Order: sequence, then C-alpha cells, then structure tokens
Amino acid sequence: MKECCDNNENELWNVSKAKIGSPAPDFKNDALVDGQIQKISLSQYKGKWVVLFFYPADFTFICPTELGDMADNYAKLKEMNTEVISVSTDTAFVHQAWKNSTPTISKIEFPMLADPTGSVCRDYGTMIEEEGLSLRGSFIIDPDGILKAFEIHDNSIGRSSAELIRKIQAAQYVNANGGEVCPVNWTPGKDTLKPGLDLVGKL
Repeated sequence: MKECCDNNENELWNVSKAKIGSPAPDFKNDALVDGQIQKISLSQYKGKWVVLFFYPADFTFICPTELGDMADNYAKLKEMNTEVISVSTDTAFVHQAWKNSTPTISKIEFPMLADPTGSVCRDYGTMIEEEGLSLRGSFIIDPDGILKAFEIHDNSIGRSSAELIRKIQAAQYVNANGGEVCPVNWTPGKDTLKPGLDLVGKL
C-alpha cells in the first residue's frame, strides 16, 4: 500500500525496482552493526523475514521517535524471525555519531544501513533526488526474499510499529496457511477467510 504521495512521489515509485511478489532488490552496503562498520547484504538474511525501514536523515525530529519505537519492539520482532534494517542516505560514520550522542538512538541494536549514493533508496522508490533524502518507507520481505508489502509516507507523517508488526503477523500467517487470507484489521487469533464461491455476495 502506497500512502500520502504526490505526483513526484508517484514518478519515483514508477522507476523503482521493488515490486510486490517479486524478489526484493539486493544490496551490499556499509552498515553500523553491533558498534562496528561492516558490509551487509539483503541476501545474507535469506531464511528470515526482513523489514527495510527507510527514513530521511539522522539528527532530525520524527526519525528518532520512529527508530526508538522500532528499537523498543526489536526483541518482539526477533521472536517473529524478523530482522530490521534501517536505511538512510547518511554514512555509517554519521550513524555512529548519532548513536553515540542521542539516548533514543543508543537503544538501537538492529543494523543501520548507510546509503550515501542513494542507490538502495532509488531501487526501492524512496529517493527524493532534489533533496538527497529518502521518504519514509517500510518494506516487508519474506524468507525467500520476496517483497510482500510496503508503504511510503510523506516525510511529515510518522509510522506505527504496532501496525507494521500486525502486517508482518498477517503475512506470516498467510505464508504458513496457504489458501487462507486475512481480512480487515486482522490480528492473531481472529478469524481468517478462505476464498470461494460460497463467500461471494455474503461478506
């Protein structure tokens, strides 16, 4: 689902390589991981669910609230076999400086990817060329590397980790229970649907 977009953002999405139901674009970039700068790739996380969490920039305003919320939910996401990778156009050295100087960011344990050339942002359709910054984008990728869901926000609109987790739970349920689908506002334990002629006109 792509939200809160204008014509310029539509144009960005049209040239992206990320498509629902297709392999998510791979990358190999520097990242801040466990206090060290190292190269990571999307492909190394095969077998796990992955959330790519794009945001505009370090040392900003909405971004630390979002990343702090993700940090608070990281243990739960790991229990769900899900890795989080945050992405901005800052360098890994700037990520390190931000983490060293900001209490909210110091909580982060997930990898913080550096995309100073904007190549990853372009592949996923989040790059704002005239600003050199990313839009707020969340991409859910399954253990086979297939893109299952995404949302892209205007940078003035913060995201909800609770809703992101709900979407991952729904995607994981459908993945494990072929033939069933999750209706509106589905959460674990609620009824699902099994599409068929018997449901036509009755919902």
